[in-house]
Amino acid sequence: MSTQRIHSYYSATMLGDTVYPQLEGEVRVDVVVIGGGFTGLASALELAERGKKVALLEAQRIGWGQSGRNGGQVTGSLSGDGAMRRQLARQVGEQAADDFIWFLRWRGHDIIRQRIERYGIACDLKFGHLHTAYKPSHMAELRRAFAEAQQHGMGDAVELVEAAELGRFLDTPLYFGGIYNQRCMHLHPLNLCLGEARALASLGGLVFENSPVLEICHGAVPLVRTASGCIRADQVLLAGDVYHQLERARLGGMIFPAAGGIVTTEPLGALARQLNPLDVAVYDCRFVLDYYRMTADGRLLFGGGANYSGRASRDIAAELRPCIERTFPQLKGVKIDYQWSCNMGIVINRIPQLGKLSPNVWYAQGYSGHGVATSHIVGEVMARAICGSMEQFDVFQHFRHIRLPLGDKLGQSLLALGMWYYQLLEKLH
Repeated sequence: MSTQRIHSYYSATMLGDTVYPQLEGEVRVDVVVIGGGFTGLASALELAERGKKVALLEAQRIGWGQSGRNGGQVTGSLSGDGAMRRQLARQVGEQAADDFIWFLRWRGHDIIRQRIERYGIACDLKFGHLHTAYKPSHMAELRRAFAEAQQHGMGDAVELVEAAELGRFLDTPLYFGGIYNQRCMHLHPLNLCLGEARALASLGGLVFENSPVLEICHGAVPLVRTASGCIRADQVLLAGDVYHQLERARLGGMIFPAAGGIVTTEPLGALARQLNPLDVAVYDCRFVLDYYRMTADGRLLFGGGANYSGRASRDIAAELRPCIERTFPQLKGVKIDYQWSCNMGIVINRIPQLGKLSPNVWYAQGYSGHGVATSHIVGEVMARAICGSMEQFDVFQHFRHIRLPLGDKLGQSLLALGMWYYQLLEKLH
């Protein structure tokens, strides 16, 4: 098993890549968390802050998966919010459903910001995001979102931007308006992962890398086995998202990989500020969208598209270059220094999946491309539940999920077909 990281802009600019040991022998803790991405780290750190003895097992390296390779945008977007609202409203009423969903949208921001401050995590944190209208018809959606933000007391943080005013934010002819949100953030996600792992270790948490879990043995005191060791714990949290193949009898057909690609250009110098004067992160309103921002050293980091077949793209730079040049014609022919991809965990109804496999084995997964903030609030919800406070966790038990019973491979094909259908509808709209 290699200790090398995936080559990306993030791995090339990470700060202090601590190497944690492989699990050897037998360990006894209160809670073992499986997965060294944002869900696992956020849950483990929250548990350690609450006084629990925690061990975290990562099959590769901390932040190896989507958590350390995403677009770095911390926004108020929430996967599956429409489905959540419809299901919750029938059970707890419209107002309670709305309050819970708004809480899920924004609590993660507070957790991330406070954690960065508390532990001194250097991760290029910046504020400001622009949600753009790719078509004139998208402005109706943005006006509704702006009105909702005002109703929830965010009037000072958000601004509805008409097409004529977009030049304040971006030097591009592409959009028809947008919402500027000063509460949203963007950052270096791998450095945030590494900082959270160091924080966990500073509180006495045990962190193990290159330790893929082979088996979870359920029982009064569960046992988690790897090739060279095992951990006995009172509670187990499975937080590997789409990257593990554990507990397929219960979790198979519930979450599927979609490969997203990201590139980073050469440093742009003064052109970076010309293209993006207020240094905002951006994504548009499409079902399969483009997203981008400037890095701390003045590169354009640009992602877009998604391959729902589960297969990685062969040439990400070639696929995304037309999107970059359409957005910023000034960058025609720009040199691309880094390109990489990673699998996002896609849920059919887009609602994050939180549950229990047995009385003391838990799982949390499925953010469908909107996971930086959501994973942190889910970490808090899971830690509270493991410590005995079930109120927020129980809300997630109201949600009905779609499980495709025909196997992961056929389910992947059905997902790809469904995504193609929705993209076609969007083009016709």
